[in-house]
Amino acid sequence: MVEAAEATETALAEAGVERAAALALVYDDDETNIRAALTARRLNPRLRLVLRLYNRRLGQHIEELLDQAAALATGSGDAALDASTTVLSDADTAAPALAATAVAGTTKVVQTDGLLLRAVERPPRPGRGAPAGLATLALLSATGSDPAGADGSEGSGDQGPLLLPDAAEVAAARGRGTVVLEQVSYAGPAMPSGRSARGGVPSFASLFSRRLRWTLAGLAGCVAALAVALTLVTGEHPLYATYMTLLDLFAINNPALNQSLARQILQLLAGLTGLLLLPVLLAAVLEALGTFRSASALRKPPRGLGGHVVLLGLGKIGTRVLTRLRELHIPVVCVEADPEARGMATARRLRVPVVLGDVTQEGVLEAAKIHRAHALLAVTSADTTNLEAALYARSVRPDLRVVLRLYDDDFATAVYRTLRAAHPHASTRSRSVTHLAAPSFAGAMLGRQILGALPVERRVLLFAALDVAGHPQLEDRTVAQTFRPGAWRVLALDRTPPAERRDGQPAVEEALEEGRTDGTSGWIWDLPDDHVLRKEDRVVLAATRRGLAELLGRGPRASGW
Repeated sequence: MVEAAEATETALAEAGVERAAALALVYDDDETNIRAALTARRLNPRLRLVLRLYNRRLGQHIEELLDQAAALATGSGDAALDASTTVLSDADTAAPALAATAVAGTTKVVQTDGLLLRAVERPPRPGRGAPAGLATLALLSATGSDPAGADGSEGSGDQGPLLLPDAAEVAAARGRGTVVLEQVSYAGPAMPSGRSARGGVPSFASLFSRRLRWTLAGLAGCVAALAVALTLVTGEHPLYATYMTLLDLFAINNPALNQSLARQILQLLAGLTGLLLLPVLLAAVLEALGTFRSASALRKPPRGLGGHVVLLGLGKIGTRVLTRLRELHIPVVCVEADPEARGMATARRLRVPVVLGDVTQEGVLEAAKIHRAHALLAVTSADTTNLEAALYARSVRPDLRVVLRLYDDDFATAVYRTLRAAHPHASTRSRSVTHLAAPSFAGAMLGRQILGALPVERRVLLFAALDVAGHPQLEDRTVAQTFRPGAWRVLALDRTPPAERRDGQPAVEEALEEGRTDGTSGWIWDLPDDHVLRKEDRVVLAATRRGLAELLGRGPRASGW
């Protein structure tokens, strides 16, 4: 271990960067990571770099810059580099899981690059076998039904969650819930909501209040009725009658002195309608101006709001979670103490209601309509603040679903047990951003693409795409033989010819568009146990972090069984 205040050239050289295969830079500051990456690239052009950057646009440019520098320094093209630079964001990686936990509850979804994996958390079923599904991915903690139980982590031992169990373990696990893979399919990229797609420009209907819109509609109906009446009285063409009615409406027509009494009455009624129209038009102009002004201001929670998610904290994580929730069209009310927080601009752009105030102060959560909310999602950087908000919210509404961002496993276990004991019928979940994001960073360092991560209590199950060639644990073995309980399990097979595959990710979209869901090419999701994997195949597998490292040759038993 090399201890240094900053990742300077001297510190990197002392750490052996010139001979290293990969380097992960995960400082909180983007500038520090970029400076260290530039230095490391100069020291070792063939080094695989993994950077933690919050700014996604800057990350794309930095990734291209470092890859170009590596290609020029080594004198080889991009094809010769094995994922030279990968820019990741822990906020982007963890946000989908946090949002899904607050909204979906027992449904867990991994969606990336067109691949949709949906798993469902099933409660214990006494006296009955495991529920049907493509595969049983995990057994939940043995204390899951115990109000004093813990939200299991890697340190929970035999009582904690068991990832990738075999059939015997599933059959013997009485009284334990399960996580079952129910669906593997293609889903297009999530589209933002209409308002966010227009960059925060309000729609026409939102410019005016409902009462004003009905008033304008009523006046338009009066004008139409006057035009029809004038047509019947004078026998003129309807278009000409409408034109004359508008002239009378705006008081710019000649008086109907020598015309019939009916025509004179219609002219008076049109003038009266015009007088009523003037204040309505003025109100419409003022409301439209007010709407455009409020588009750049913070909105307050509307009256009657219910079934929404109260999001506590608009920092790096909270901003990404907010964006994800709005992409799913989930109503959100944010609570933030700092008016200059990073996510305030995003909240204004998405026109999301925000309550400014310290959540520990009385009345702040009430202003966010916590008593009618669907869930509380506390994602501030302070564990104690998240806990205090959860306890206060439960005092207001005991059955509220609560999702906490907690870093320390021991602290999370104590919190989970206390909340479960105090509110056994309410849903309580704790998630660590570090636990959710670490697998993606580790996978990028290994030079393999991690498709996604599925949280199982406080553990994580990974989904990765892998070529069978070069892995003796997979090559020329049946699907049943490749299954390593607690380590990895093959879920899907891609038999698209290697020349037609896209580098780095499965060609899921093309396979489903062409209908190649089985046969000699395309994807096969429901593999028979006796199917033999060939070296030209590519598979999608579920794995634990240690199992994936072992499978890729980084573990102590990678050379054999």
